[in-house]
Amino acid sequence: MSKNKTFMFSMGVIAGVVGGIVAGVLFAPKPGEESRKELKDTVCDIYDKHAPQIEDAKRQAMESIDLMKYKLERQFRKLNNSVKSKKMQKAKELEDSEHSDGNENEFDY
Repeated sequence: MSKNKTFMFSMGVIAGVVGGIVAGVLFAPKPGEESRKELKDTVCDIYDKHAPQIEDAKRQAMESIDLMKYKLERQFRKLNNSVKSKKMQKAKELEDSEHSDGNENEFDY
């Protein structure tokens, strides 16, 4: 499995486990305070057991975000440079056409 697919699968498993636990605790026939304490304890236990995987998933997510940011910035710079180049080319063409028109009329007295 590729790195990205493994990451997405891991995130899905974590989200499913957390969602199942939350739903189970919230729908359990217990008083609210006891349910909240049990939910907190369960989430803390899961975090303690899976902290390395959670940190790895977090690191992978940040790396992916940084890579996408770099790629977007690079594409933006390319687009910006292309627009500037087109503007400069158009200005040069306009300047050349004005000079050629000006030179012909300069000696037509």
